Amino acid sequence: MIFAAIVVAAGRGLRFGQPKQLIELAGRPMIAWSLATFGAMPELQDLVIATEPEHLERMGALAAEYAPRLSCVVVPGGATRQESARRALEAVSARCDAAFIHDGARPLVLAHDVRAGMALTEPGAGSLLAAPVVDTIKIVAPGSTSVVSTPERTSLWAAQTPQFGALADLRRAHEAARASGFEATDDAMLLERAGVRVHVVAASAPNFKVTLPADRDLAASILRERVHASSAAAGG
Repeated sequence: MIFAAIVVAAGRGLRFGQPKQLIELAGRPMIAWSLATFGAMPELQDLVIATEPEHLERMGALAAEYAPRLSCVVVPGGATRQESARRALEAVSARCDAAFIHDGARPLVLAHDVRAGMALTEPGAGSLLAAPVVDTIKIVAPGSTSVVSTPERTSLWAAQTPQFGALADLRRAHEAARASGFEATDDAMLLERAGVRVHVVAASAPNFKVTLPADRDLAASILRERVHASSAAAGG
């Protein structure tokens, strides 16, 4: 299958005083780390970025700098992440028959994890990166502090991105959600709702979403360590 990489980067990042995906992280704008990872994957040719209308030009410039080999389209994001993803899916080239959707605020994604998700994707079957839940989870009654139940931890996974699907399946799932007014918290949920089988791929390294300043500091530390290790391995 021929995949397109989609990066959703339309958040305003209120906690950081500027769009989160553009804050400096270990010497690069945050989104640049994911762009560089995807740009270095020879099996990818197409990239679509959904972002705020005022940042269309900046995102295009970052794609040209960090993923120059990829054919890139930048589209205005919507009012929700789901709408941004749907708009990006509409812009995918006709030469692609599958796509993965990645959060611009997850700069730690690794290429071999992306490839693992791609390998499990086909018409009728998608996948997502995820991590086993290590904490015990409590279900609490809405508007209350009372515990309703404690699900079995061994069956729980924390969803991450990228999330993968055949292009026709993703478009069908998003269109069905829009038609019914259904809002999901991720794209895999829409695939599930549309009857697509979804596989979990265990992320091999930290792949958390940068949400708080402490997340930014930890992500920057991990990225600097990776750069140092790569340089040392190359003899630099």
